[in-house]
Amino acid sequence: MKSSRKSDGSLSFPKPRLKILWNNLSERNKDRLRDLAFVSPSIIGVGVFFIVPFFVVVYYSLIDNPIQQNFVFLDNFIALVKNSAFKTAAKNTAAFSAIAVPLAVVLSFFLAQMLEARIPLKSQFRTFFLSPMMVPVASVVLIWQVVFSYNGTLNNFLGGFGVDKIDWLKSNYSPLVVTVLFLWKNLGYNMILFMAALNNIPKELMEVADIEGASPAFKFKNITLRYLSPTILFVTILSLINSFKVFREVFLLTGEYPVGSLYMLQHFMNNTFASLDYQKLSAAAVLMALVMVLIIAILFIFEDRLGKDVEG
Repeated sequence: MKSSRKSDGSLSFPKPRLKILWNNLSERNKDRLRDLAFVSPSIIGVGVFFIVPFFVVVYYSLIDNPIQQNFVFLDNFIALVKNSAFKTAAKNTAAFSAIAVPLAVVLSFFLAQMLEARIPLKSQFRTFFLSPMMVPVASVVLIWQVVFSYNGTLNNFLGGFGVDKIDWLKSNYSPLVVTVLFLWKNLGYNMILFMAALNNIPKELMEVADIEGASPAFKFKNITLRYLSPTILFVTILSLINSFKVFREVFLLTGEYPVGSLYMLQHFMNNTFASLDYQKLSAAAVLMALVMVLIIAILFIFEDRLGKDVEG
């Protein structure tokens, strides 16, 4: 860096090039660079820990093995679809989600409406449904084991009426037990979201509808549902994700190899990982991700058609 002498004989050094460029930038560009500097750690983290591993999984799903790495295109997916364990796991997961997710959305919505009304013991009801959020999963599973085991509380209670004992966790009733557990664990949070959304519905619209003599069904369909459509979409997606994560509860209840009706996709992936079958595991992960994206895209389309006239 060359220096020059000022008129008073002192030395002056030219400004660094970066500082000159910074001074020449407009305020808008400066703001963009500052924003990028703050966001870049998050972008790098997401890229390193999510985006890059996802493409690695896609790559593994298209090769024959990690050593030779021969490209086999869709052979891994074809073999996966023909696998009986995968078909059982996919069928059970789809059936569970098809039942548990609508119940989680509908029940939490009506619970929110009930708690918004003037009913006795409102605080006690709210505490009852919110308490599962504060209880660790292992403690919840322990309660379920005490209640639904072969010598548990429920069988002892039913035995007083002459009903034979049922092994709830190893019978055809096992999906019902897990569904009740899923609902009890997730209804409270969904209910809070719906209660917040109900409070944001313009009161003026309801008052005008009452003055015009609108029926409760008309107000529910044309006002409540339309303004709640973003929340319904969010709660549905959240419940769908949680339904795919029910493996945690099932694993704590029944172990790695539960009864056939409780063998979920997460069991299949966990056992496949234990056997180091990376190609089958990667193909299952990619297929599961594609199905999730497709379902969420359909939900977004439905929500857009339902609530587009109330945007803004």
